[in-house]
Amino acid sequence: MPDTPTRRGRRRNTPTKGDLRERAILDAAERQLQEIGFERMTIETVATDVGITRGAFYFYFASKNALLTALVERTVETLRTEIDDADASGPPETAIRRAVARTAQMWRDHGNVVRAAVDLAPTVPAIEESWHSAVAAIRDTTQGIAERAGIPHDDGPAGAGAVATALVWMTERSFYQASRSGGPLDDTAATVTHIWLTALGLAMR
Repeated sequence: MPDTPTRRGRRRNTPTKGDLRERAILDAAERQLQEIGFERMTIETVATDVGITRGAFYFYFASKNALLTALVERTVETLRTEIDDADASGPPETAIRRAVARTAQMWRDHGNVVRAAVDLAPTVPAIEESWHSAVAAIRDTTQGIAERAGIPHDDGPAGAGAVATALVWMTERSFYQASRSGGPLDDTAATVTHIWLTALGLAMR
């Protein structure tokens, strides 16, 4: 993405035509995950939605799985940023509450993408790598929150790393099941928050 000089001599990032086209393809794929599902979504349906040829599609993505992988990466990068921002928002209890709230919002906004990531990760290595990398990054952030809450920094089963890992995967599975069943995400967020705060010794503070 090129830098374009501004009137005051500063430089700003300006999306190229290719960047905008790629974004349009990803947006179309996300819409179709919602409207027709992954199985019925094809390269042809996405290309038609965007108004490009099948050949033009391949200029941006090598396959349907490559498209979904890029869509997953875009979504999880947003989540990682949200969790990092929540971690910078104050004491451990506040950070946990905001992190869970932002996770719930991500599932509201992009639940179809995340469910596809979870469902396809076992059979699509690139998606598995992207999803597990995101979970690991979130685990690292929440481990820091756990340590600030007083959980010891050690390698044992009660250490901050192990506790954060278990809680992050619990959170993923809880929201996945709620999103898949159409259950109320607010209730799931409240339960997950309670479990996090209890596990970190923050529930009674």
